[in-house]
Amino acid sequence: MRVLLAEDDQLLGDGVCVSLTEAGYATNWVTDGATAEAALKTEKYALLILDLGLPRRTGLEILRDMRARKDDTPVLVLTARDTVHDRVTGLDHGADDYLIKPFDMDEMHARVRALLRRSTGRSNPVLEHQTLKLDPAAHVVTREGNTVDISPREFAVLRMLLENRGKVLSRARLEEGLYSWGDEVESNAVEVYVHHLRRKLGPTLIRTIRGVGYTIDKG
Repeated sequence: MRVLLAEDDQLLGDGVCVSLTEAGYATNWVTDGATAEAALKTEKYALLILDLGLPRRTGLEILRDMRARKDDTPVLVLTARDTVHDRVTGLDHGADDYLIKPFDMDEMHARVRALLRRSTGRSNPVLEHQTLKLDPAAHVVTREGNTVDISPREFAVLRMLLENRGKVLSRARLEEGLYSWGDEVESNAVEVYVHHLRRKLGPTLIRTIRGVGYTIDKG
C-alpha cells in the first residue's frame, strides 16, 4: 500500500518514513509542496500525510488543488498549528484528519489505519475471508484460529487482495503498493510472494487471471 509523506522537517520525516516502512507501507517522502503536487499528479496513493507548513507550496494549497481536480486521496494533516481556526480551515480545504505535532507514532498508525479503512468502505478493522483473518493493527494473520507466519511483504500483498476482493489486481498495481522510490524491484517478486501465500494459506485462496493479475474471490 503506497503512502506519500510530505514533510520538510528532516528528523520528523525520517522517523515517520521509517515507522511507516517498517509497518509495511511503501512510503515515498518529499520535502516541499511542489514535489508533493507533482507526485500526486503522476502516481496513485492510498494516503497522503501532509505537513501544512511546506516550502514552495503550502499544504493548504495542495489540499485545495487536489480537491478541485477531484482527487479523493485520504489526507492526514500534520501541523504545529493547534488553534481551532487552523483545524477548521484545514478540514474545510479537504483534510480528512489531523495530528498536532508532536505526536505519538502509535496514534499516527491508528489514524492511518482508520483513514484507509474508511476509504475502502469498511467498518470492521479486521479483514476476514472464510476462516482467514488479517489484523492490520496487530500485523497478524490467522487461519482457522491459528497464527500464520508471513513476511511483511507477503502481508502487504494479502492485505491489498483482501481489501479488493472480487477485483483483479495487476502485478504492476501490487508492486506499487510494495515498493517505495529507490527500492530494487525483482522481476518476479509478486509471483514469489503469491506462491508463498498459497503454500501457507491454501492453493485456492488467490486465483490467477492469466495475463491480467491476481484476485481473491468474494464469499
